[in-house]
Amino acid sequence: MTNQREKYEAATRELHAPFAVVDLAAFRANATALTRRAHGRPVRVVSKSLRCRHLMRAALDLPGYAGVMAFTLPEALWLATDDEQGPLSDDILVAYPTADRDALARLARTPGAAHRITLMVDSTAHLDLITTAVAEASADRGPDAPPIRVCLDIDTSWQPLGPRLRVGSYRSPVRTPAQAAALARAVVRRPELLLDGVMAYEGQIAGVGDAPPGKPLLGRVLRGVQRRSAVELARRRAAVVRAVREVADVRFVNGGGTGSLHTTGRERAVTELAAGSGFYHPHLFDHFRAFDGRPAALFALPVVRRPAPDVATVLGGGYPASGPADALRPPVPYLPEGLSYTANEGAGEVQTPLVGAAARDLEVGDRVWMRHAKAGEMCERFDTLHLVDGDTGEYLGSAPTYRGEGRTFL
Repeated sequence: MTNQREKYEAATRELHAPFAVVDLAAFRANATALTRRAHGRPVRVVSKSLRCRHLMRAALDLPGYAGVMAFTLPEALWLATDDEQGPLSDDILVAYPTADRDALARLARTPGAAHRITLMVDSTAHLDLITTAVAEASADRGPDAPPIRVCLDIDTSWQPLGPRLRVGSYRSPVRTPAQAAALARAVVRRPELLLDGVMAYEGQIAGVGDAPPGKPLLGRVLRGVQRRSAVELARRRAAVVRAVREVADVRFVNGGGTGSLHTTGRERAVTELAAGSGFYHPHLFDHFRAFDGRPAALFALPVVRRPAPDVATVLGGGYPASGPADALRPPVPYLPEGLSYTANEGAGEVQTPLVGAAARDLEVGDRVWMRHAKAGEMCERFDTLHLVDGDTGEYLGSAPTYRGEGRTFL
């Protein structure tokens, strides 16, 4: 690790902290590892985990990657239309339903975007919003305007004893083959819409590490739950897809995430996977047994105080991740090794005291390298990602984040 720190320091010696970096050597190694686990299925690049158009293009240029999974419709419209280099992708799936009437109207009025973007739906209320937007934009739509593409979102939670015992995210109300087929029929009855795909994302497997640190018993329980959930979901997902295909021949069936590529990719019903966090490998993804990644996204904070011999205080650092308010949400000190938070202060809004053996050797002006708990959320704090080669210690340039391009979609 000492050698790695020296390479990062060498690559960024001209920069003034705080700043963020992406190690492109680690980024590419992680991308290769992701596709190796995908069993030949193409992998959509998940935009919320990268939040940098330059790096999303870099990922899409690699073998095994096709299409983008966006997180909001305004973002998808931007990616589909607003770039001097042309659309980021001709296949953008919005992973979450939208109630943004202005964005829906823009989609309805923009044929190029309508060809490239697929919306997520899980109820007839979503269909009503879309068809109303199309009707209101009818004066601006030509006779050859394409239909709006939609994808059915399927609940993947494991419910061994019924709805009262639920393992998984609260997402779609559509769970059974009959419910999926009914919604599919509601789509095909509307000529303004095209049923394009089915998505079923198993967050309780893909996003939950099965080897929590210091909790071996919990790890065994998690692995047992995930195995049973995967078996149940594979059967139900196949039945759902069969039921939907009896209504319409959908173009794709999407599933999986960074933590479940190796299992979901084996399912015959699934035609494509999705991954994003694995490119950057934030620290929450250290706790999976099935794969190892290289930390690729880091941010450097300057030491600004030495309040005690064994304490080094850095500027900023209070960048918690979304999710449950637990001890895994804050960033973690990465380099130098041997640093931790104080019990009373943790990661602060303006300053963060760090303790440990390594703190004794830090001086004012030195840097501490941090890892975020999640992937793309780090990019909401920085407008630039400095690109380095962590193998050679070379500085390779920079790229703007969404924030750096003046875009904050959530």
